[in-house]
Amino acid sequence: MKQKVPVGEEPEGVTVRPDGKVVYVTSEGDGVVTAVDTSTLQAIGQVKTGPRPRSIAFTRDGATGFVTCENAGVLTVFDAASNAVKTTIQLPKIDGAPTAPRPMGQVVSPDGARLYVSLGRAKAIAVVDTASLAVVGTIKDVGARPWGIGISPDGAKLYTANGPSGDVSIVDVASSQVTHVAVGGSPWGIAVAAPK
Repeated sequence: MKQKVPVGEEPEGVTVRPDGKVVYVTSEGDGVVTAVDTSTLQAIGQVKTGPRPRSIAFTRDGATGFVTCENAGVLTVFDAASNAVKTTIQLPKIDGAPTAPRPMGQVVSPDGARLYVSLGRAKAIAVVDTASLAVVGTIKDVGARPWGIGISPDGAKLYTANGPSGDVSIVDVASSQVTHVAVGGSPWGIAVAAPK
């Protein structure tokens, strides 16, 4: 019988590295991400993050990981081979937003050049250059509380799930124009399927 892997208190996000060899689990209570070998189901390392890590995303080659840290308004960036922290990216305050940035979900563009981060109660999306690791833009007034985020296969549209308002935002990346589609309930996550 296999033993349980210690992943810390309040596990939240679970993401598989692009090569499929390691799965990463965030622990909100401990401020860490635990790396688990998918063949042995054993913990093989931890990444110390900012407070309340939420989600994990990787560059297309799987070399670099990003962790949204809600309570600090930062991204913890780590090397996926060594699980060592590379840097921390402070996400900017949004003019006119009701709160500081509260990073939740994130998605990498199909070409791998950009990382889009939903900022929760700040009602915005931050745009990060994955090469320079710098914030290169923001998209304001996205929705009531954008959390889950997805991107179209061509990279032209972003989609956010906005729990409090029961809708999904559709964001045109080129123009930053936002439209809303009512879906009911309290949507928090979203997935975008590639066309067949």
